[in-house]
Amino acid sequence: MRILGIDPGSHRTGWGVVEGVTGRLVCLGAGVVQARGESTAARLCSIHDGLSELLRRFAPEAVSVETVFHAKNAQSALVLGQARGVALLCAAQAGAAVFEYTAGQIKQAATGRGRAEKEQVQTMVRLVLGIDEALALDASDALAAALCHAQSTITPQAAFLREVAASRRKKVRPPAGGVR
Repeated sequence: MRILGIDPGSHRTGWGVVEGVTGRLVCLGAGVVQARGESTAARLCSIHDGLSELLRRFAPEAVSVETVFHAKNAQSALVLGQARGVALLCAAQAGAAVFEYTAGQIKQAATGRGRAEKEQVQTMVRLVLGIDEALALDASDALAAALCHAQSTITPQAAFLREVAASRRKKVRPPAGGVR
């Protein structure tokens, strides 16, 4: 299965594509759609164009999108919701199945911790997918969304993702009873 993960943003929308190949997941591409334009409408249009092109190029069967669960203020939530709406529209127009996950679910799937920092998510995504080059945080968040869907559908690599996340948690856990 080929999965496009999307991390919606009104200025930068992260994307990442993973595919199951011979019993493991590989990254087919990742990046950021940079919104262009002065107005919100122009930026949303450029996000639409960028995501539509990615959907045509990669033809994923599934699209995994991060849901909005908090924002600094109502205006930020509204604009972010509009970018999410564009992502959902593009996926529906392309005929891909759409799945939505909270940021906590995505972080949990990628790192084993629902409150992990963006840098921790980025590190684990690169490790799990064997990516050597640097990734923008928005792109690694999008890849984590794709991994979250892959894990939730019990791909062959799901057990590996859980093992890697569990081993990372064991390394950072303080001993029981405090510091010795």
